[in-house]
Amino acid sequence: MKFTLSWLKEHLETEASLDEILYALTDLGLEVEEVEDPASKLASFTLAKVKHAEQHPDADRLRVCTVETDEGDKQIVCGAPNAREGITVVLCKPGDYVPGIDVTLSVGNIRGVESHGMMASERELELSDEHNGIIELPSGEVGQKFIDWLAENDPAKVDPVIDIAITPNRPDALGVRGIARDLAARGLGELKPVAAHDVEGQYSCPIKVVIDADAQEDGCEVFAGRLIRSVKNGPSPEWLQQRLRAIGLRPISALVDVTNFFTYDRNRPLHVFDAGKVKGTLHVHRTKGGETMVGLDEKEYSFPEGCVVISDENGVESIGGVMGGLASGCTLDTVDVFLEAAVWDPIQIAKTGRVLKINTDARYRNERGIDPAYNMQAMEDAAQMILDLCGGEASDVVVAGSVPDVARAYTLNAGRVVSLVGMDIPESEQRQTLTKLGFRMEGNLAHVPSWRPDVQGPADLVEEVARIASLTKLEPKPLARPSVGVPRPILSPIQVREQMARRTAAQLGYNECVTYSFIDRASALLFGGGSDATMLENPISSEMSHMRPDLLPGLLQAAARNQARGFHDLALFECGPAFAGGEPGEQRLQVTGLLVGRSGPKDVHGASRPVDVYDAKADAEAVLAAIGAPAKVQVLRNGEGWWHPGRHGQICLGPKKVLGVFGELHPKVLAEMDVKGPAVGFTIWPEEVPLPKKKAATRPALELRDLQAVERDFAFVVDAQIEALTLVNAAAGADKALIEDVRVFDQFIGGSLGEGKKSIAITVRLQPTQTTLKEKDIEAVAAKIVEKVSKATGGVLRG
Repeated sequence: MKFTLSWLKEHLETEASLDEILYALTDLGLEVEEVEDPASKLASFTLAKVKHAEQHPDADRLRVCTVETDEGDKQIVCGAPNAREGITVVLCKPGDYVPGIDVTLSVGNIRGVESHGMMASERELELSDEHNGIIELPSGEVGQKFIDWLAENDPAKVDPVIDIAITPNRPDALGVRGIARDLAARGLGELKPVAAHDVEGQYSCPIKVVIDADAQEDGCEVFAGRLIRSVKNGPSPEWLQQRLRAIGLRPISALVDVTNFFTYDRNRPLHVFDAGKVKGTLHVHRTKGGETMVGLDEKEYSFPEGCVVISDENGVESIGGVMGGLASGCTLDTVDVFLEAAVWDPIQIAKTGRVLKINTDARYRNERGIDPAYNMQAMEDAAQMILDLCGGEASDVVVAGSVPDVARAYTLNAGRVVSLVGMDIPESEQRQTLTKLGFRMEGNLAHVPSWRPDVQGPADLVEEVARIASLTKLEPKPLARPSVGVPRPILSPIQVREQMARRTAAQLGYNECVTYSFIDRASALLFGGGSDATMLENPISSEMSHMRPDLLPGLLQAAARNQARGFHDLALFECGPAFAGGEPGEQRLQVTGLLVGRSGPKDVHGASRPVDVYDAKADAEAVLAAIGAPAKVQVLRNGEGWWHPGRHGQICLGPKKVLGVFGELHPKVLAEMDVKGPAVGFTIWPEEVPLPKKKAATRPALELRDLQAVERDFAFVVDAQIEALTLVNAAAGADKALIEDVRVFDQFIGGSLGEGKKSIAITVRLQPTQTTLKEKDIEAVAAKIVEKVSKATGGVLRG
């Protein structure tokens, strides 16, 4: 948002300096991005007078001038055609920086003649594009500062131009008056009143307006207009042209310049039709698809179904709230003009502008929200300006729809400023601040002004008070500490688990990744996602069209990028949500790790090897142990389709309680993701781990046993299709009080066992708690183990 200092002062009565205004703007949340201050660039230049000019002895187009300066007479060589005796010029001395040519002057020698400076043109001083000759001033004293002369005779050329960044929640600051209101509330001056015009219609408007039912609900709420006939369109007055040029707009004609003025002055986009080119009624409707229009930018636009446009009997004449059409646009030959002011649905404006790839000042403001209550008054004010500049007669106003009612009020609780912001501001000052910002106070109720769509609750009132008071006055204070005891934990159990899982994964050698929650549809389909329920309505790009169903796609994409750059051995992990649907609650916290390549660099001792499923299993178990998962779990199959069907396992507390999964990634998935294997990984769901029955802030006491444990090995011959887990579970159930652990240490297939058979060897650890085990006790447990395993698997002890 650009504006000049003089334009701001049309709305703000102030004695504040430019620096004070710039500081206040940024402090108010209207961050100053750039300031173009001609005074800083022109400060060193002075006025001088040419006393004598003669032809250069060795150049036809150069003249040697004797110039009277504040430092005496100087010799200057000049090539300008108007360099002659008696004119007052702008002098640039040796050592001065000339912005238009980006040069710091020095004493020069031009064709054998010394030159002590230069006489500047307007382009060399960046005052305009004029460069056919040097500046000739009608008055001025030798030695006078050129900037002082401009301030007296042509102040527009030294008017600072301020460019501020506007956040999406502050559409009111897209008008100069809104900016002035904020500064007045801060105390940098008084907001000047503005005249509210009332143009009396001289006749009934022959052009009627209607809004189709399908467009009124969420397209255009009110469409107002009036005819002004017998106007004389031409260049706008110099003051208006200067304001538009200063902010980077090209003056076109008085009619068009009026609409641009209101766009920037009051954040009120308007549009003017050449009424002589409009045929029949103007109606607002949605496109059926296939309609075309040539815009004011002379580009042809083809409309998809659903865009809101303004049409007459000739076809589409304007894209509602975005851009007018060339066919009905005003020119210097326009005699009758139809002035339009409407309130458009911001979302509809954004959709239309985006699908047609049009960016205009009107779209920028309409999609952020304008002041709907000012719509009808804007029609009167703009009509009056057109009558003042172009003459003519105005008709009655024709209206379709109605101005939306945005009235709302919230209770001001003066004490909330302390509790929410930490600033102690008297209630009287709070009420005064809100009043200056345009809020209407009735008791403790603050009625929100129509130009502030961002104020949606009592907390926003607090924010406004604190913003105007300045958050720089906020004093840091330590949080209150309990006088005795240990403070209660702030983090939830799941947050603690998430923190511990991150720390553990990092300790295991993984590098944490933070990927986008959005992925492309092809990758989402590989991991059970990609449905319409998780599709973004407004994706950033085609590679971010869906919410991720799992964390593995993002990690695999990161692995592929690293491999493309020569990094083949990777250990990556991420902790974050995955999305099963698009509704609240359809997301699940995951901790996912990925190992790719080899376990380490090449080594003379042969320590480097490809990563395998047991690496992922060990890391998954380590993370589960760190977040408090039970030690006794089951490993089952039937994982999702992106895991290798025979090289993965689900870590469960039963067939339906899955804590995590580990394994090797399916080769087809790796090929689709362009990852060169081997690649293994794990996924853990911290929320599935049961919470401890007893809540304590400390760890449980360490339990030590003074009785010696005993280990016994067993080898069973079973059918080849029997899973080792079935055998382990059977052995562990032989005596749950005495058997502490059962683990597989060997498997043998073939040989003398015969076809369809295999040998599984297990180690059983017996841990007594009361007395030391005797041989007969051990034999009794061993017999139970053999019996249980035989019954569960049909296997026999291997001889």
